[in-house]
Amino acid sequence: MSSLSVLTFKLHQNLTNMRTARFLVIALIVFSCNGNSTEYKTKVQQPELLHRTLKQITDVIVHDIFSPPVASRIYTYATVAAYEAIIHQDSSYVSLAGQLNGLTETPKPEPGLEYSFPISSVQAMFKIGRTLTFSEDKMDLYYAELMQQIETMEIPDDVLERSIQYGNVVADHIIAWSSKDNYKQTRSFPKYSISSDAATWKPTPPAYMDGVEPHWNKIRAFAIDSAAQFAPPPPTPFSVDKSSNFYKEAYAVYETGKNLTDEQRAIASFWDCNPFMMNVRGHVMFATKKISPGGHWINITATACRKADADMVKSADAYMRVSLSLVDGFISCWDEKYRSLLIRPESYINQYIDENWVPLLQTPPFPEYTSGHSVISAAAADALTGVFGESFAFTDSTEIEFGLGARSFTSFKHAADEAAVSRFYGGIHYVPACEIGKIEGAALGEFIRKKIRTKK
Repeated sequence: MSSLSVLTFKLHQNLTNMRTARFLVIALIVFSCNGNSTEYKTKVQQPELLHRTLKQITDVIVHDIFSPPVASRIYTYATVAAYEAIIHQDSSYVSLAGQLNGLTETPKPEPGLEYSFPISSVQAMFKIGRTLTFSEDKMDLYYAELMQQIETMEIPDDVLERSIQYGNVVADHIIAWSSKDNYKQTRSFPKYSISSDAATWKPTPPAYMDGVEPHWNKIRAFAIDSAAQFAPPPPTPFSVDKSSNFYKEAYAVYETGKNLTDEQRAIASFWDCNPFMMNVRGHVMFATKKISPGGHWINITATACRKADADMVKSADAYMRVSLSLVDGFISCWDEKYRSLLIRPESYINQYIDENWVPLLQTPPFPEYTSGHSVISAAAADALTGVFGESFAFTDSTEIEFGLGARSFTSFKHAADEAAVSRFYGGIHYVPACEIGKIEGAALGEFIRKKIRTKK
């Protein structure tokens, strides 16, 4: 081979090596970009994003002192929005449009474009929470922290922007749906009028507050057909005769309240869930804010999701089902409360048994029958059992942040049964309100569980 040929061969070889090296570098860059894309898709699948966002909504509900029925409404719209946004990630799930009263088809994402539906879901939940609560500043501070975390996931800018926008579109659709549930109209309805009838509910100490949400049965039901669909039988007929069943029911509350064991006190306090407990210290009165009964069950749902390692879609499904049970449970219960208008144990016992008797728990400001906590706990327990199974043991640490310990349960029904009897131990309900309340809630919960279809 001539010198020229050798030189030509070497030049060709060098050029080939350079091209190969250049190709490898380009390939490495492309592979790296594709790897980052895959990595962000994995990073964003964090159920904690939903858990934390709903916990933030709970914290704001506590701070803003929403009543238990109103809190359940907020939870439901927030979780339905989150569910409707996340289901596009899993084609086996179906929309709630047409299944919930008045809910029309939710806008769909644009075909052919890439979305991060976990981001859309969290965005939808957040926007509903911010819209339906008062403390926008607290929600905005949380959102800033949330977005800082999301930025570390390195989601492509166009995907992130598109996903947030889709979450907003879903939230706007749900907000429009919420505007037609008669809530705003009930804000101007007349207050509860106190009757001279001895059998009816009267405001109780120490705050003597007006009856809470006397027109809640006018709110559009979500999954049940109407507020009265699961109306319980009437309460025990009122009587002051010492031989009557009603007097015996009241006396059972009185006698039990005077002889509570430490365990019964612990149970009553754990399930108190009074969002506005009035404290009296001499001439000074101040309120203590606590989680609502519905908020307590939302926390239990988070605990169950974490223990079961539920992904984002299953978590959204669980939250939505529990919320529906809560909101319709309160609508059903409040329908009966302001129909029977039954006097509370504290009022009856002070008038006819012992004028100095005080219940362990502060009497809530609404009629006695049925027990709201009993109804919604049985309904929520049915929803959670449908998602996670009957023998799902868990430890409920909801009340730790409110100065109480944790309690462990062998099942959701076990927890619901304890929540119901806690109202009797606390001195704020007669036994029938708790027992019949559980029946009412269980029937309502089963109806919703069977009616709402989330899988194809």
